[in-house]
Amino acid sequence: MVQQISDDHLAGTSKLRQTTDQISSLIFLSHSIKPFQSKWKIIRHKLEQILNVLNSFPPEFYSGTGDGESNTLFTIIQTLEETINCCNKLAQKCIENTYSGKLLMQSDLDIITAKFDNSFKGLSEYVTGDNGLLLFLNNNHAIVVSKPGIGASRDDIRFYVNDLLCRFKIGRVEMKMQALVLFNEVIQEDERYVRIAMEIEGFVPAVMKFFSSKELGIQEEALKSVAVICGFDCYKSVLVGFGVIGLLIKGLESESELGKELSARCLMKVTANCDNAWSVSAHGGVSALLKICENGCDDAVVSGSGGELVGLACGVLRNLIGVDEIRRFVIDEGGILLSIKLVKSKNEASQISAMEFIQVMASGNEFVRGLIVNEGGIRILVRVLDPKSLYSWKAREKSIRALMILCADSVGYMNCLKTYGFMDHILYFLHNGEILVQESALMAASWLSASSDEFKKLMGDAGFIQELVRFLDAKSFEAREIAAETILRLMAVPRNQKRFVQIDQNVNLILRLIDPEEGNSSNRKVLLSIITSLSLCNEGRKKILSSGYLKNIEKLADDQVLDAKKIIKNLSSGRIRSIIRGSGILECNKFCLLVLDDMSDHFLLLLLQKQNHTDSISFLIDST
Repeated sequence: MVQQISDDHLAGTSKLRQTTDQISSLIFLSHSIKPFQSKWKIIRHKLEQILNVLNSFPPEFYSGTGDGESNTLFTIIQTLEETINCCNKLAQKCIENTYSGKLLMQSDLDIITAKFDNSFKGLSEYVTGDNGLLLFLNNNHAIVVSKPGIGASRDDIRFYVNDLLCRFKIGRVEMKMQALVLFNEVIQEDERYVRIAMEIEGFVPAVMKFFSSKELGIQEEALKSVAVICGFDCYKSVLVGFGVIGLLIKGLESESELGKELSARCLMKVTANCDNAWSVSAHGGVSALLKICENGCDDAVVSGSGGELVGLACGVLRNLIGVDEIRRFVIDEGGILLSIKLVKSKNEASQISAMEFIQVMASGNEFVRGLIVNEGGIRILVRVLDPKSLYSWKAREKSIRALMILCADSVGYMNCLKTYGFMDHILYFLHNGEILVQESALMAASWLSASSDEFKKLMGDAGFIQELVRFLDAKSFEAREIAAETILRLMAVPRNQKRFVQIDQNVNLILRLIDPEEGNSSNRKVLLSIITSLSLCNEGRKKILSSGYLKNIEKLADDQVLDAKKIIKNLSSGRIRSIIRGSGILECNKFCLLVLDDMSDHFLLLLLQKQNHTDSISFLIDST
């Protein structure tokens, strides 16, 4: 008796796979048929419906053991196989163009479609019958299809996903949960499962139906699935078309904290680049998100696990305010004050999201920038940079970026930065910060140096120059380039030039870094510009002339590099004037003193010749 049941089980398993394989092959074949494509599309749809049901059938149900229910199912399957064989013959005729007439072939295809529809209805009725498959599944005897291995074929993956879909539809609670967990596992491992699932009709609605489940675990697993699918740009519109936004906004009020976070995470993805912003607003999403942020302003909440949810809600709002009308609504509802309060919270995710929100709010809108400043935005953001505070390096980086946007092109706001100690903090992090904070501080220093001559002087007085020099030889090319450009801007102030040349190593370092073999790089051009600036002052010329790396400039001048030739000319002119002043060659009358510094070398030599200083001319030529 045991042997008989075992044989029947094997026969049933073989029968199941044989039938589903035949259907899968026919579906694949139908894609290559050119004539009557609309007819074949309908047939293909019916076949996919039948395949979804068959994938959930345990083989014992049609193993032919003799009970009435099994015989009923066996008859349905036999009829289905006969229809499949007939359909295959019609497919070959269409592919080979051997059918006798279009009208006759259309009639035959309509008949086949009707037969497949009858098979599907028969299977569906059997599934939902009192003694059918549903009863079997509820008795926990269903056979679970094994997960395909790594590198599995597309057909095997489709077979597996169809099996999961059937369990979504007709399994008991435990089976639905198990199927969702399995689906979430495979879509994390291989994105092909997502793509194939999205091709199967009814899969997305089946997953989204779980959002309204009374079981929180099922809700959460369904949200995990949607969160992964949302990561594919091509499927966002599909989800939105099935009404996912309204369901996600309801999810923000879920009893499950994880459910709320997953809903917010999905909304972050579907609203990227302001996509679907109006749909979120229409479903009351903006108010729901603001409420989460408002509740999160309580430190007791934000410091706990709820801080992650607040950060996500703030992030969704950041995506939405790209729409002017939504931005105005957020402002009217107190969104600016909320974000500033969140910067002071104890949760890093909330802090960072709030600063990103402020940055987006301030971008390109003078009125909004004023509102942020009036609420104390500059003072709060500068406080994040205080080395004594406990903010993370990432929060400090976000603060710097937000302040640069907030204070750009405003003398008043820049003066606020000076008052609150922004420059002191930036200087501190240039010297002591972690690498990523140093990079942000370097960017801020560059931004400050481009603002006004007053800030250039203040930076020189504060000691920025020597800290920037340290970055000229950094490993990061971007850091070297930013440091060089910042120093060049600071050299526009004469007293900064004097500070720079007071340290011999500074001039030597730049001359060493000007590599004649490097090619015409942008960084070399900036370094040459710095030396050009220094060659215009006496102290700078002396340091350049006494450097052992002057040969780098001379080599570039020989190679006809214009900036290098200009430096050599400045150095030569300086030496001529120095020798003239020191030797008393010219009569030091008022006229000579006025014009000496403005004369070209050519006119200086002519003047010497006129005063019969032939020996001095030879000396000058030899010296220069």
